[in-house]
Amino acid sequence: MKKIKSGKEEIIYLLTKAIEQFKVETGQEIILNTNRKNYEALAIRLSEISNQLPFNANEWGTENYTPELNKKEQQYPYRKYDITGGQIKDALSGIVANPRPFLVDACYVYLFGVGRKAFELQPFDDNLLEKSSEERQTDHVIQSEGIQKLHEQIAFLGHQNKKNSQKARALLVVSVILGCSLFTLYYLLNKRLSNWNTLKADMSILPYEPTKAEIDSLEGIWLCYTGSPQARVSDPNRYHKVVPNLVEIKYKDGYFTFDRYGASFDHVGYMQFESPGIVSVYSRIKNATGKIESPRHSLFNLNNNSKYITAISASWNFDVDEKNKIIGIREVYKKLGKGGKIEEILNEVENASCQCKVIRWYQPNNGVRKFYLKNELLDSIAFKEMIPLINEKSILLSEPQKGLIISKDTSK
Repeated sequence: MKKIKSGKEEIIYLLTKAIEQFKVETGQEIILNTNRKNYEALAIRLSEISNQLPFNANEWGTENYTPELNKKEQQYPYRKYDITGGQIKDALSGIVANPRPFLVDACYVYLFGVGRKAFELQPFDDNLLEKSSEERQTDHVIQSEGIQKLHEQIAFLGHQNKKNSQKARALLVVSVILGCSLFTLYYLLNKRLSNWNTLKADMSILPYEPTKAEIDSLEGIWLCYTGSPQARVSDPNRYHKVVPNLVEIKYKDGYFTFDRYGASFDHVGYMQFESPGIVSVYSRIKNATGKIESPRHSLFNLNNNSKYITAISASWNFDVDEKNKIIGIREVYKKLGKGGKIEEILNEVENASCQCKVIRWYQPNNGVRKFYLKNELLDSIAFKEMIPLINEKSILLSEPQKGLIISKDTSK
């Protein structure tokens, strides 16, 4: 596991990033010069955090700090853990070899919401990690090879200059352009990597790397029941209607992609583990345009031994046009197996005879299993334990509307 940087290199990066974030939050520009007053606004903001460190060590994951013993109420900058503009100026200039621990922790909490100790357990900004000896050696080799090649080119040009000075000058220009191009390429690649690391941190992309057991538990073929038809006002016979979906989940480089086959339309999307056993789901209607249509967000917990996994979703009732409303809904997943191939059956007699979508699952054992996906009555499904999980009580309307969800009493 890589170590976190320390000392000058760490605090300079933290304060530089804090200045950028402070400007975004407040719109206030901090002029980087030797005037310590220029840094005072940021120092006051960080002091709000640093003076809370003695009381939030466990929550933030910081070092333990002794509370201030002076009972008399003090004001900035006379409190025990106050940070001054001068301290920030000195640290940024690189003259502070061992910055104050509470300054370091305050920067981590301000930027990442956790202290240095907690960040070190699960770092998500590669710019704060020490390079391994192999990486440093690779950088050194690349630089050495580049310098060696440049020297060889210059020597060659000098030799050629004796024969043809005009040709030598042309080659020198080409070499300079090539060197500039290589430097520009290196700069752009490094900037792109930095931007990706920032994006991952800001949007919590891939915050947790799942174990092999967790990958095996999620990857595969699932049957998912949802009660969204019960919220479609255009259907007068919507009472106790549910719809099964077949979901094929595949692992891919730290996250999961999936195809979700429904009765009327299909979904595509991705899943990621947020923490051990906790999975978030994002999906949208599959269409030919690639545009986002009816996005859905879900969260479920794999940390139980039940054969059914319940997910809470911010979803849609998938009604027509302006009747398509956002709803909160419970969905129930049941894992069927893993591997094989999914095939959607189109334009066959079987589709017409059942008036539904037909899906074939070619299983690894050479067996074939068929699924008939259509809206059906809740009481008719084979898995009776699901019934109380996806009845009309499982649906929450974003805007309460009397009579939209039909209950047993109002249907009489």
